[in-house]
Amino acid sequence: MEPNPTTEEPQDNPDTYLGLDSARAERLARERGWSAVRSLPPGAIITMEYRSGRLNFEVTDGTVTRCWKG
Repeated sequence: MEPNPTTEEPQDNPDTYLGLDSARAERLARERGWSAVRSLPPGAIITMEYRSGRLNFEVTDGTVTRCWKG
């Protein structure tokens, strides 16, 4: 699946979410304009297609430990 060029991503640094409580991070991401936010446990099996406007969180014990676009 190809990225949707009509969906713009917020100008936001994913590293700013590291260490935040997952609920707070998700709320903040939506406020900053991310159209989709996905929280995942460590080692989760996920699809690899890039989706513009999506922010992914890896969450360990309720805290964001990794964050990436797509």
